[in-house]
Amino acid sequence: MDLISREYRTITGITGPLVFVEGIKRGSFGEMCIVKMDTAETRTGQILKLEGDKAVVQVLEGASGIDRDKTSIIPTGEVAKVGVSMDMMGRIFNGSGFPIDALPEIIPEKNLDINGLPMNPVAREKPNYFIETGISVIDGLNTLVRGQKLPIFSSAGLPANELVLQILRQARGAEEEDFCVIFGAMGITSREAFFFREGIEETGAMSRTVSFINLASDPTVERFFTPRIALTTAEYFAFEKGFQVMVVLTDMTAYCEALRELGSAREEIPGRRSYPGYMYTDLATLYERAGCIKGSQGSITIMPILTMPEDDITHPIPDLTGYITEGQIVLSRDMHMKGIYPPINALPCLSRLMNIGIGKGRTREGHRELADQLYASYAKGIHIRRLVAIVGEEGLTELDRTYLAFADEFEKRFIGQGEERRTIDETLDLGLELLKMLPERELKRLK
Repeated sequence: MDLISREYRTITGITGPLVFVEGIKRGSFGEMCIVKMDTAETRTGQILKLEGDKAVVQVLEGASGIDRDKTSIIPTGEVAKVGVSMDMMGRIFNGSGFPIDALPEIIPEKNLDINGLPMNPVAREKPNYFIETGISVIDGLNTLVRGQKLPIFSSAGLPANELVLQILRQARGAEEEDFCVIFGAMGITSREAFFFREGIEETGAMSRTVSFINLASDPTVERFFTPRIALTTAEYFAFEKGFQVMVVLTDMTAYCEALRELGSAREEIPGRRSYPGYMYTDLATLYERAGCIKGSQGSITIMPILTMPEDDITHPIPDLTGYITEGQIVLSRDMHMKGIYPPINALPCLSRLMNIGIGKGRTREGHRELADQLYASYAKGIHIRRLVAIVGEEGLTELDRTYLAFADEFEKRFIGQGEERRTIDETLDLGLELLKMLPERELKRLK
């Protein structure tokens, strides 16, 4: 259909990045629009809401400078798509998928809907392949499995970015040549963008990385497109090209803040802490795109990073993320203050797919029992450490002092490995060595 016949100059209002239009006759939800201004400038919009002949259009570049009497809205009849190609490897794009690395635009092999296609639950294959990150507290106690979604819960000022770069540098599976990284950043500073770019280049991973970067200075609306474009690119590499893809999304808190901002502009009824009531569903549409498909060689593993506001793990963003994903890695400010890196608080960490990714030749027999014993012994040491604040060390038994010493050594040697890379065998051997500090009668979880 001729686009001119669908041109509407019936804007009734503008709020933030939203434009309200009347008289829309053939529009559809999610349809992309051309926003044609009187200065001959054009912008990109998307229909977010339809009620009869009234529509709410979200302008990606922002609605600043739009004259509602002289601006036209032209629905294109197309949904948001991204062009994908093998030439994307090693390239850097903005949050809308346009190159920002001073290189020419790619020639797309396909143009794919950024919302992806729902993965048939029957076609899903149970993730069961161990991914070695080289970090003991993850490999030994909270094993990452190919096809899993395992978030990192951080707080302001903690080295989550450094930890992610270390994982990207060290992670390995069975076939390194088929491994690639899709990096999606939302609302990060120019300094953080430079840190990631330089870090990826230094690790030698640039040639197998595709980056989508939305800066804090970029339009807020662009943050809704960034993770979806990143995941669509991941689906292309995983399920059409057979790559093992790791998707890193940071910072999901900036994404959720943008979601709240948009909900406020649309005058929606707020939910918990003013976040939209549909935030759970919205996050699920992103996280659930991880997985393995039967008959497909590739897989998608998602590692989202989020900053817990006020270090509150019960905040809606980490709370909902924990419900959707299969565990979490929690960073601790106390550990960071002690100079321990990576500052991972082992006790609240969890990997729900660990049991199907370890043992039986994948790691080593007895891995589960060893992890349970380390957890139990460390938890008892932490309990005694808190008890000392009440009764003092004079009230401790000799066994209590042993557990206290074990907790200190566990944090110093097992968790605080620095930037060293450890194989799974080195991790398990170190765990056994530390358990020798305890009397044999206390090792009740080991066969």
